[in-house]
Amino acid sequence: MSGTKLIYSGLLAAAVLSVLLFLVSKSGSGPDGAQPLRLYCAAGVKPPVFALAKRFAAEYGVEVQLQYGGSGTLLSNIEISRQGDLYIAADQSYIDIAGAKGLIAETLPLGWQRPVVAVPKGNPKGIRTLDDLSRQDLRLALGNPEAASIGRQTKALLEQAGVWAAVKRQVQQNGVFKPTVPEVANDVKIGAVDAGIVWDATLALYPELEAVHLPLFDVARRQISIAVLASSEQPTAALTFARYLNSQIGNQVFSECGYESVTGDKWALHPEVTFFCGAVNRRAVDEVIKAFEQREGVTVNTLYNGCGILTEQMRTIIDQEKSGAGFPDVYMACDRYDLENVRDWFQEDVDVSEADIVIIVPKGNPKNIKSLADLTKPDIRISVGQPQQCTIGALTRIMLKELGVFDRVMTNVVMQTASSAMLVPTVTKRSVDATIAYVTDTLAESDTVDFIRIDSPLAKAVQPFSIARSSRHKYLGRRLFAAVAGAGDRFEAAGFRFRLDQK
Repeated sequence: MSGTKLIYSGLLAAAVLSVLLFLVSKSGSGPDGAQPLRLYCAAGVKPPVFALAKRFAAEYGVEVQLQYGGSGTLLSNIEISRQGDLYIAADQSYIDIAGAKGLIAETLPLGWQRPVVAVPKGNPKGIRTLDDLSRQDLRLALGNPEAASIGRQTKALLEQAGVWAAVKRQVQQNGVFKPTVPEVANDVKIGAVDAGIVWDATLALYPELEAVHLPLFDVARRQISIAVLASSEQPTAALTFARYLNSQIGNQVFSECGYESVTGDKWALHPEVTFFCGAVNRRAVDEVIKAFEQREGVTVNTLYNGCGILTEQMRTIIDQEKSGAGFPDVYMACDRYDLENVRDWFQEDVDVSEADIVIIVPKGNPKNIKSLADLTKPDIRISVGQPQQCTIGALTRIMLKELGVFDRVMTNVVMQTASSAMLVPTVTKRSVDATIAYVTDTLAESDTVDFIRIDSPLAKAVQPFSIARSSRHKYLGRRLFAAVAGAGDRFEAAGFRFRLDQK
């Protein structure tokens, strides 16, 4: 049998074994019919995850069946078996690999850890520098780079420093490679080796050992993450447990176990987030939000309106509610103009799409309007957005002033509306001869209106998605953004140009 076939056979056997090792459920289905969740967990992260899984089962009746191993070994099992609900890797590189292979859906960060050299108390071998790791009198244990996250990171760091070959040779002669980080620490504890490279958090379970910090390792901060597997048949329950680990409840347990924890979301079994959304975006995001709510098991309280009205509402909330209660968790503006007006209250933002601003006329264009100049003719009736209430009004005002036709066009304005959604009806009802609105507003009325493009770089609105500084559900907001970012087809179908790479 060839070497390749032997490796494949070994991986297949490991995958089958991992399935058999899942604990038999002692309880029935949990809330909402959830069955036991299957979680592949990096062995080095066992202490907090085991404690939280036990607590979650007690509180919500959903058992989490844990399979421990090296991050790399577990990933191979997942790839072959295509079974299970969740995967925790000891560093982000394995999550990235799983993502590239299409094995995972959502991910949430849990904490960070750094490599250290574990030695017995008092450091009897006097290890101080990187060069000490290749000393001939040192028995050293390392994680297997093909199986364990700590081994993979150790190899990468020592290769970077140009000493991997020497350290590897020393381990092969006098030391040992281990499949998981706890096994490395155990070998140091029982004296089978003089030192081992482990994660700093691992030493919280080994009072007999101490850490030697090396500058190369101290800067190698690695993120621990949990991912919902693409194979999960109950993604909502899986996401609920992932949120539990990421939440302030999980943060505390991770910290108590010696890990550097993230500052996660406020815990709620069924959280609610508030989404202020400019009216122009509704056609693109409405169905996305509904699907997100169903998959995540959350409620997104969405308020669509003109962005002038939305930003004024934000100011009112801040002025009246000193705590900021009721302030949106996320905001998708009609244009960056509106986000800049409330910039101090939001942290991160990304431009999602853009929409052209056009002149909209009744079907057949009875007034023969061809450009903005034609809107200055004395027999033309025009509607525009109200600049204090909606983005299209503000952008129209800016554009007309920059092009030097503001006063002449405004002379013919007979109606101003509070949102872009109200402009096209003024044309279809023949209340006006033309309006200035987004091209996206014409799609639903293509049988009754035509549009004329405006030859100006100002005839464009860019829609950013942003997360509030005050939000207690920032990670949930980021996953909502990820859902929006994956909906490029919907944006294009709604008449937008999508600006995000969906690869």
